[in-house]
Amino acid sequence: MKQIKFGTDGWRAIIAKDFTTENVARVSEGTALWALSKTSSPVVVVGHDCRFGGELFTEVVAKILAFHNIKVLLAKGFVSTPMISLGVLKNNAFLGVVITASHNPPEYNGYKLKGSYGGPLLEEDIHDVETFIPDKSSYDIDSCSLESLIDKGIVENVDLETLYCNYLEEKFDLNQIRESKWQFAFDAMYGSGQNVMRRLFPDITLLHCERQPLFNGIPPEPLMRNLGEFSEVINLSGEIDCGLAVDGDADRTALFDNQGNYIDSHHVILLLIYYLHHYKGMKGKVATGFSSSVKINRLCEAFKIPLEIVKIGFKHIAGLMLKETILVGGEESGGITVAGHIPERDGIYNGLVIWEAMVKTGKSLRQLIDDVYAITGSFAFERSDLKLSQTDKDRIVENCNNKAYSKFGKWQVVREENLDGFKYYLSDTQWFMIRPSGTEPVLRTYAEGATKLEALEILLDGYNTIMNQKP
Repeated sequence: MKQIKFGTDGWRAIIAKDFTTENVARVSEGTALWALSKTSSPVVVVGHDCRFGGELFTEVVAKILAFHNIKVLLAKGFVSTPMISLGVLKNNAFLGVVITASHNPPEYNGYKLKGSYGGPLLEEDIHDVETFIPDKSSYDIDSCSLESLIDKGIVENVDLETLYCNYLEEKFDLNQIRESKWQFAFDAMYGSGQNVMRRLFPDITLLHCERQPLFNGIPPEPLMRNLGEFSEVINLSGEIDCGLAVDGDADRTALFDNQGNYIDSHHVILLLIYYLHHYKGMKGKVATGFSSSVKINRLCEAFKIPLEIVKIGFKHIAGLMLKETILVGGEESGGITVAGHIPERDGIYNGLVIWEAMVKTGKSLRQLIDDVYAITGSFAFERSDLKLSQTDKDRIVENCNNKAYSKFGKWQVVREENLDGFKYYLSDTQWFMIRPSGTEPVLRTYAEGATKLEALEILLDGYNTIMNQKP
């Protein structure tokens, strides 16, 4: 039987190939055995997003946990990852399980684990769970119905959507946002954030807020290449001041200004630091992933805020949040959280902080970005996900390990770092990075420059170099 390993953010696989009811049962049994090794009577919150098969796979999880006499709080309907994490914390549960493949293409599904603190299970615990996964589950999932387990009380349905909506009402003055001069829009990307925003902001422009398990053929990752329609809607409206887009399980954030220009995660992180520290006087360390912009360093230096760079994977940021005060923790992928919230990335929560910033300051999104640029200087970031043969991937990574790259086209490497991937600095503000994905069969390349054109030039020169240079 194939060994199941968790990647950067849970276990993900192609539905009906490796992501099957049998394998979900195996992982669920490993989860149950691990939980019982830690506490005698764990409670586990379980839910799924909008992907194909979510209900079926969630039922398998609930049954396997119940067979081990573990109390299951089963979310009603589809839910976002932040809803599960909040549900774990608010219900004093030991663990959360989310059936989701996050931003992956629609043929994928996945299995995420959440800790009792309301955030990603820590890396050492994930490794422990893996050791408990059997070659075959001990239980026949067809031996009883989910309804019978609900009747026995071992499985209980819970309304996490209402819990989450009430939580947002407590954390924000939503009426002030609703009644402000600014016009907002939201794109759910056919994902699990749709019902929350429909409930909280029924009068704003809502896009792709219906369930479509195939995501209309577009990966539910909030990148510009997947959000062209949203950008066009904003640009053509002439009235929308800020658009918020989230990914399939609503834990990643992207923004658009009033002209439909895409605002990437690096800018979102900078905006959050700027607003929370400069306007609200909040303090704490900033934690960012290895592929984040160097401009974050510059803003933190200007504000005298400590900064820690961590490996890619939000679990590393969540681990820091359990030990110290983190003002903003975020990654290039759009997974971000802020002080005052649970240690979990949350696309909707972060978007509401930005909308609040516009309302409280009276400044447009572009004006706030210009305020940040006045401190850091302007910049642009580009990323390309390369679908390469395993031979090419191995060759490129071997070259990186052997320090074979001293320049990329006209760009001379002045220093390099390899905390998690290979980051080549071409100056203090320009860099090119190479990293194999931990969730998809791709090689990611990244670049930062002073302008979009410069970032694209660095990305292209980097691509040409790594594809043509042999060991």
